[in-house]
Amino acid sequence: MKRWIGAAAGAVAGTVIALLVLTQFGGTPHEFVGTVLSSPEPAPEFSLVADTGERVELADFEDQVVLLYFGYTLCPDICPASLAELADAVSLLGEDRKHVQVAMISVDPVRDTPGALGEYVDHFDESFIGLTGTEAEIASVAESYNVFYEAAEGTAATGYLVDHWAGVVLIDRDGRLVELFSYDTPGEDIAADIEEWL
Repeated sequence: MKRWIGAAAGAVAGTVIALLVLTQFGGTPHEFVGTVLSSPEPAPEFSLVADTGERVELADFEDQVVLLYFGYTLCPDICPASLAELADAVSLLGEDRKHVQVAMISVDPVRDTPGALGEYVDHFDESFIGLTGTEAEIASVAESYNVFYEAAEGTAATGYLVDHWAGVVLIDRDGRLVELFSYDTPGEDIAADIEEWL
């Protein structure tokens, strides 16, 4: 009997301590700002050419949170705004940024050479990488991630434009596609969600 009472008292004390810790350190569950997939599956593998000229696969980023953005270097507004928010997000992570890789996959492989991509993404953050490939390779990767893109008429000054989905795909450290961010998600909110996946 005494043993049971002692165990019960210990359980109550443990519960009280846990509640105090949760109260003191803000134990409310994190509310994700992006769309969290209820049944995450392994992210589709790909093999593309990095801005260094080397071929890169998704598997090369093992044990990192990967943020994929589909865009192009001549995008007049949406791409720069999105990459700026991703740069803000990474800068807010401090030491944890070493566990995160942002990669922009070009939806304009005809004009986006590896060199042009490297110069473009470095403008936002030197840790970012640009990925390109043949038109067929890009089409295959975009299809595997359900990403829409399509050439559209531009002006004599801009050349053709590319309409495309402007969200961000988050792949966790186990290689699962777990969250999608909409185009206008602030960097600080993206950073907060990344911390949860880390």
